[in-house]
Amino acid sequence: MASFDAVLFDCDGVLVDSESITNGVLRDMLEELGWKLTPEECMRTFVGKAVKDERATIEAKTGKPLTEEWMVEFRERRNEGLMRSLLPVRNAIAAVARIHEMHAGRIACASGADRFKVEMQLEKCGFMPYFKGHIFSGHELPRSKPFPDVYLAAAAALGVDPKRCAVIEDTVTGATAGVAAGCTVFGYSPAEAGHDAPGALRAAGATHIFTDMADLPGLLG
Repeated sequence: MASFDAVLFDCDGVLVDSESITNGVLRDMLEELGWKLTPEECMRTFVGKAVKDERATIEAKTGKPLTEEWMVEFRERRNEGLMRSLLPVRNAIAAVARIHEMHAGRIACASGADRFKVEMQLEKCGFMPYFKGHIFSGHELPRSKPFPDVYLAAAAALGVDPKRCAVIEDTVTGATAGVAAGCTVFGYSPAEAGHDAPGALRAAGATHIFTDMADLPGLLG
C-alpha cells in the first residue's frame, strides 16, 4: 500500500455523525414548503451536497423561491440540532490522532459545508486540536464539491502535491471532488444510513473502500 504525504478528510459522515441530524431538519423544512420526502429520499437527494447549491431543485419541487431568510432559519435549526445531539463517527477520534502523528500534522478537513458548521462540529466532537489552522470550506471557494477546489486548496496550504494526498470521503459527490483533484480516494462506507454504497463510491473513483475508521491508519500505510 502506498504511503501519502498528507491526508485530507471530509467532515460530515467521515468525522462527525451529522448527516441524519442535518437531513432531518432539512426534510422537516422542505415539508413546510410543500415538498414531502421520506428520510431516505431526503438523504439520497441531498447527502454530500450544500443546500444552497440545490436551490433550483428545491424551487422546482416546491414552486417557491428559496429565500435568504429560509436559509438563515435552516442554518439556525440545523445548528441547534447538531449542538444538542452530534457525536463523532465511531473510532474516528483515535484514527485521526494516529494519522496526525503518522503524517507529522499534515492533515486537513476539507468540507463542502459552511465554515461555522464545520468548526462548530470539530470543536464539539474533540477534533479541533488536530485540524486547527487546516480547515477548508467549499463555501469560500468559487466552486464546492463535486468540483475539486476545496481539496486543491487544502493540498496547496499544506504544501503537498495533490497526487500525494489521500482523501477520505463517504459520498459520491465528495469522492468525485477528490478524484478530480488528482488525489487517491478512500471511501468510508459502513452499514449505517447516510453513506453512499461501496459500488457507487468505486464508480466515482474511490480505489479503497473500508467500513470502520479504526482500519484507516493501517490502510494509509
